[in-house]
Amino acid sequence: MDLSNLHPPLGSRKKNKRVGRGEASGRGKTAGKGHKGQNARSGTGGKVGFEGGQMPLIRRLPKFGFTNFARVETKTVSLSQLNAFDDGQTVSIETLKEKKIIPSKFTGRVKILNNGSVEKKLNVDMARISGSAKVAIEKAGGTIVTK
Repeated sequence: MDLSNLHPPLGSRKKNKRVGRGEASGRGKTAGKGHKGQNARSGTGGKVGFEGGQMPLIRRLPKFGFTNFARVETKTVSLSQLNAFDDGQTVSIETLKEKKIIPSKFTGRVKILNNGSVEKKLNVDMARISGSAKVAIEKAGGTIVTK
C-alpha cells in the first residue's frame, strides 16, 4: 500500500444537492417541495407536536399524577453518618451543615434514621428522630433533646 492507492471509503464523501438551481439539476422548479400546500411554503417547520390539525398526542393522553405545592423536603441522616462528630458534641441542623452531611443551603426538614450504628456519646438536638435511632443513641450514652 502506498499513498497513490489511498482513497476515502465509499459513501463517506457526499456532495450537497443544490436545490432550486434549474431543471437540469434534477431539483429545479419546485425544489423537491411538490406543488403548493403548507410544506411548499417558506418558513414551514411548524410547532413541536403539531399534527396538521389533528388532535395532538399530548392532548389525547390523560393527565397523570399530582404535584403538592405545599410539600416540604425532608433529608434523612443515618446513625453511621453521626460518627463524623466527636464525643460530647451537639448534633443539630447547623452542625450537620458544617460537617457537610446535608447541603448548606438546605431549608427543609431533617430526620435521623437507624441505619448503621453510632459509637460516640452525642447530644442530639433535632425535631425528628426515629424511635429505634433514639434507643441506639441512648444506648451509646448520648442524650436527645426534641423541639
